[in-house]
Amino acid sequence: MMTQAFYTGISGLQSNQTGIDILSNNIANISTVGFRGYNVEFSSMFEESMNTAATSVVTSSIGSGVKVATSTMNRDKGVIILSERSTDLAIIGNGWFGVQGEADVQYTRAGNFTFDRESDLVTPDGYYVLGTMGGNISKDNVLTKILAEVPLGEVASQQKLRFPKSLTYPAEASTKAKFIGNIGFDSKVRTIGAGVVDPQNNKNHLRLEFTKKAVQTPPGSQWDVKATTQTLDGTTIYDTKLGVANFDSSGALINTTLTNIDNNGASVAIDLGSGFDGVTAITSLPISASSVSDGTQGGDLRGYSVNKNGEVIATFTNGLQSSVGRIAVYHFRNEQGLERASGVRFFEGSNSGAPIFYKDANGKNIIGTDIVNFNLEGSNVTMTNALTELIILQRSYDANSKSITTADQMMQKALQMDA
Repeated sequence: MMTQAFYTGISGLQSNQTGIDILSNNIANISTVGFRGYNVEFSSMFEESMNTAATSVVTSSIGSGVKVATSTMNRDKGVIILSERSTDLAIIGNGWFGVQGEADVQYTRAGNFTFDRESDLVTPDGYYVLGTMGGNISKDNVLTKILAEVPLGEVASQQKLRFPKSLTYPAEASTKAKFIGNIGFDSKVRTIGAGVVDPQNNKNHLRLEFTKKAVQTPPGSQWDVKATTQTLDGTTIYDTKLGVANFDSSGALINTTLTNIDNNGASVAIDLGSGFDGVTAITSLPISASSVSDGTQGGDLRGYSVNKNGEVIATFTNGLQSSVGRIAVYHFRNEQGLERASGVRFFEGSNSGAPIFYKDANGKNIIGTDIVNFNLEGSNVTMTNALTELIILQRSYDANSKSITTADQMMQKALQMDA
């Protein structure tokens, strides 16, 4: 029995020390972003069943030591902390971000990402964040099309989110301009203007000047129209076209001879509308003028940001934006099977199952959870619970230490009795 007391005490010391180490690590990371604590579970090493004399039913047992059965991940969500960066992300539900260095893919809840000097989305220690690239950036760093969102690809196709440091939004020359307004019925000269973009990425002015003809043919009214394309400051004129606009007695546009005009190398169709949809000549309405034109002035990259859907958004100096990538969120059938790599990162384990993406009703891959930017998930270790558990383990450690001391004293006395 005294030998058994030694075994029991020693196993208790070893097991409680392991538990204290795990709890100490939890407490040390109480302020670590995305940290998930571990709980320790114990089991008896051996048990001897004891039966009463009157029955064969087991009524109690004597343990012969304790061991650490396992340590399990605490899957509670950490507190959400407000931050000042759009690249700081927090997963509200289940899921894991994927990151990769030189070796295998690792998974983490820590979303404190940033863009490095090369505009790659990385963790603070340089691991690349994984996701789906939009495929709308050419080799010469020109945006090929605007994307409202980037569909999430398959698990095996996820790659490092690497974006060019410089990116150009190409200019799109204007091809048409529609004019809307009321020039009235009196003989005053009326002008309507529109902004148009030329192939050289210059924003120019398309100006229409309406002059009522001196000789009118009732009913209705007839106007000479002079169209001019020029620089915004008016110093350079690219083209001038003359035409006529005819209105009926109610002021609705019947027809016009103006068709198109050159805008520094690009033809722009002039649309005055028809009927009351466009330019009118109505006496009873106030004078007004407006226009709508297509074309986009090019711009340079202002920067990248991440929205709440995990979309990486490129913003340009012309005020336009486009999605260029999407951050992946992985899921596992058994998160407890993940193996801790270090700190806040985990490897796929033999019991976790392979990483998967959730799918919607149409079979489309989705992140399957809510992501908030300008926020981070803190550690899920609470100080009160951790300290309480630590006190319990320390007391248990002391008790096992005293059991060894007591067994030693009893052994000494037994040896003295034999002498």
